[in-house]
Amino acid sequence: MAQWAQMKQLIPYLPTQALNELYPNSFPMDVRCYLANWIEEQRWEDFDLEKVEQEPQALSLLDQITSYLLSLAQQNPNVVERMRLQHISRSMSMMRSQPLKLVLTVRDVLRKERDLLSRTSAQIPPHFPPSPAQDPISVGPSTRDVDLLVLKVLEIQNCRQQIHQLQEELNWERQNYESIQGFGTGTLQQASTNGMDTGISEVTKLQNNIKQHEYNGQVIAKKRVQLLQDAVSSLESCQSRLISRIKAWRWEQHQATIGHPFDDNLSPMQTWCEQLLGVNGKLRQEVMLAGEPIPELQDRLGLLLQTLIQSSLVVDKQPPQVIKTQSKFSTTVRYLLGEKVAPGKPVLLKAQIITEAQARNLGQLGSVPSENVGELINNTAILEHNTSSKSTCATFRNMSIKKIKRADRKGSESVTEEKFALYFTTEISITGCDIPYRIQMISVPVVVIVHGSQDNNALATIIWDCAFSEPDRIPFVVPERVPWKQMCMTLNSKFMSEVGTQRCLDNYNQHFLAQKIFDKPDIAGDYSNMLVSWAQFSKEVLPGRPFTFWQWFDGVIELTKKHLKSYWSDGLIFGFIGKQHLHLILKDRPNGTFLLRFSDSEIGGITIAYVAPSENGGQKIQNIQPSTKRDLEIRSLGDRIRDIDFITHVYPDLPKNDVFRKYYTDNPLPSGTGYLAVSIQTRVGVRESHCESPQRSDTPQDNCPFFAMDQGNTSATSPFFPVSPQQTFPSSIQPVPVPMPGIYTDPLPDPNRLFSGLDMSQGSSTEMELEHILNTFVERPGEDV
Repeated sequence: MAQWAQMKQLIPYLPTQALNELYPNSFPMDVRCYLANWIEEQRWEDFDLEKVEQEPQALSLLDQITSYLLSLAQQNPNVVERMRLQHISRSMSMMRSQPLKLVLTVRDVLRKERDLLSRTSAQIPPHFPPSPAQDPISVGPSTRDVDLLVLKVLEIQNCRQQIHQLQEELNWERQNYESIQGFGTGTLQQASTNGMDTGISEVTKLQNNIKQHEYNGQVIAKKRVQLLQDAVSSLESCQSRLISRIKAWRWEQHQATIGHPFDDNLSPMQTWCEQLLGVNGKLRQEVMLAGEPIPELQDRLGLLLQTLIQSSLVVDKQPPQVIKTQSKFSTTVRYLLGEKVAPGKPVLLKAQIITEAQARNLGQLGSVPSENVGELINNTAILEHNTSSKSTCATFRNMSIKKIKRADRKGSESVTEEKFALYFTTEISITGCDIPYRIQMISVPVVVIVHGSQDNNALATIIWDCAFSEPDRIPFVVPERVPWKQMCMTLNSKFMSEVGTQRCLDNYNQHFLAQKIFDKPDIAGDYSNMLVSWAQFSKEVLPGRPFTFWQWFDGVIELTKKHLKSYWSDGLIFGFIGKQHLHLILKDRPNGTFLLRFSDSEIGGITIAYVAPSENGGQKIQNIQPSTKRDLEIRSLGDRIRDIDFITHVYPDLPKNDVFRKYYTDNPLPSGTGYLAVSIQTRVGVRESHCESPQRSDTPQDNCPFFAMDQGNTSATSPFFPVSPQQTFPSSIQPVPVPMPGIYTDPLPDPNRLFSGLDMSQGSSTEMELEHILNTFVERPGEDV
């Protein structure tokens, strides 16, 4: 059962589709759960589909499974669970004609579980800290809890009916007794003297019956009161768990910003809300029908009703957490008791923006903030019921913040650290309730910016808030410092969710991130218990760099998400690694061995580090100039790697053409265009004419920098031709006796005469036009250049 115990911890983090694929209909997860111990004791690996002689043994295992399920069903007091177990047992019995198929399905499920656990054992604990939803009090009332509550209500109603029936019988007995008494005492005495004791015995019988009915009525009435008290207590317990689950759902929704798993399905909670509202109504009716008023129960039920009605408003689709003024956005608010809203006047919801201080002053029944700190456009919406989805929502479309009033800032605090929230209010009437209820809810924290340049710093504020806030915090309090291991989980989770990959940051990557944020070059250090401050994360620039840690890390995320996702997921990018560690792992590798790492000095850059021969016959590690997002838009990483001949094997020793071949692209011109094909190639440039491109074990390439393909880099020499776009060209060109890469000293021919398709008379040419010129020189045979 040890394997299933681990799977139970992992299952809450798996998406529904993954669970459906892991546990097929022929072997549902219910069976895996109920028979976990027995399943893990069997020898499933011994079976093979080709061994027909194993069918009797497989059939025996199948019969044991169905027998165990039926036995569990008979012992289960919950009707729904009992019926489900019986249904599963019948379904599995239908596989008696193919017992080997079922046995192999179980075997494959166990294999997949082991594989999943091995791949995620190092990921799940760091990725996702324990969620409050894992706490039993936060999982919401179970179907069994609600069923038991309904049964208690039925028992209370049965008691009331018994009391009513006893009262009718008591009234009848009393009527008979009074009618006999109407004969008078003398008549009864005379009948007794004559030996006729029938009348007296009848009276005695009636008297006894009346006493018995009165006693039974008192017993049942007392029992009914006790049942009412028990039912109200059970309702309080169920509702408390439901509200805790709703709060946990909101917290999980907040955590989803940094990549934590989140199930946005509100239907189960809506069902529980409606069921508990129905139970509350029936109990209030039973209390009213009691013989004597029970003020205590009436007050408790009234408070439960108010709390349930006011807790059922949730922000189904949160607004963007970084909002630019004058920009449109939308958000959706859902009411879980929408089907119980009294018909008639439409329910109008209003939104306003509030500050962190105003959010702190709001209680569940708090008043509307008096000061208006921002002007919201399109800030009202009607609560509408969707019959197909059975949801009742108000969608605020095309909402925008026209202006915002800032609070006074302290010290070095910037506007991107100031948190706001959207505050939703309405008044609602529920069918069966005498008075309307005022309900309210706030959104997750948002940061309001006025310019796109503030977006990165604002996102840092949101990330810190999402990652390190407590579920029941005072809005919007977060710690100033957090342990590195907690920060590392957040970075890992955010990276994986934003890039959309299952490959996590390994220990090498995480260690280098710690070195960078703490400015600690020692690769042997242990940083797990060190504290990271908010300033180190997002406010202080890194030593020797013009950017913060978050700006640098976010740049890597953007680059990987847009251009390197497949490379990263395939394990072709080493990722975050320091130069000290880089030299350590590459020092004994053959020349031409390379790896891909994220640039340490540029935001959003990836570089190639490779082993090259040195002048003294040894080896050295060279780093090619980083490729940025703009560079990779011009030429992909795979094609760049193909272009560079002297890098031959990916670390540790994989031939580059084997692992990168699927990323190579060829883009020939369509036939019939009349143009000669032009291609762009990456070249690691040379400054000295005697420096040749190195091979895996040939002459070293010293002083041979990588010429960037970024056309906006005016200081870099072009990789496409040996001149800079800023140089002017004379009118003619003569052969140069000695090659001088990077310098042309003689004039070029008239470009307008040579290339009629390009007008070169309007100023300096673009780099792509010059590239076209040079390629045409090369492609035209018979012309000397």
